[in-house]
Amino acid sequence: MGLVLLAVIVAIVLLIVKPGSGQPGATKTPAPANSSSALPEQPAAGEEKACAKGTVKVTAVTDKASYKAGEMPMLSLTVTNTGTVACTFSAGTDVQEYRITSGTETIWASKDCQKDPAPTEAVLEPGKDVTTTPFAWDRTRSSADTCEAERPAVTAAGASYHLTAVVDGVESADTKQFQLY
Repeated sequence: MGLVLLAVIVAIVLLIVKPGSGQPGATKTPAPANSSSALPEQPAAGEEKACAKGTVKVTAVTDKASYKAGEMPMLSLTVTNTGTVACTFSAGTDVQEYRITSGTETIWASKDCQKDPAPTEAVLEPGKDVTTTPFAWDRTRSSADTCEAERPAVTAAGASYHLTAVVDGVESADTKQFQLY
């Protein structure tokens, strides 16, 4: 729980400080495993309306296509406003989910053991990508029943996995495939 709280605090600090160019985008600060990460909250211009259905695209993101033994995949997602005007979108950790599957089996889901999800309203500019802070997946299986127990490691040795990202009911159209060695 402390790591999730730390991730939320880091996200809030990054929102306030806005390091780099001051524009939202990808950061390389890892957040703890088993948590979703908040999208940067942008200043409200006051006139934006909620994003129209079908104008938000979600993309699942990993930092690499394959991982050596012991390397932890870094997971994130990108949200894009495909419309022509700025709009607001509910994009907090309370409405985010990351799912890792192999074949038809769900191996890991961020909602299984999530603690302290937080709501965030993001202002999405048209055509601009907003990417969450990446966090490490610990290469274990999850279920709501194993949150406090030691969880079993997943199969590696070239095994293929797929990441799906969902934000406020909008699911990534494609999965992001990666391999574990």
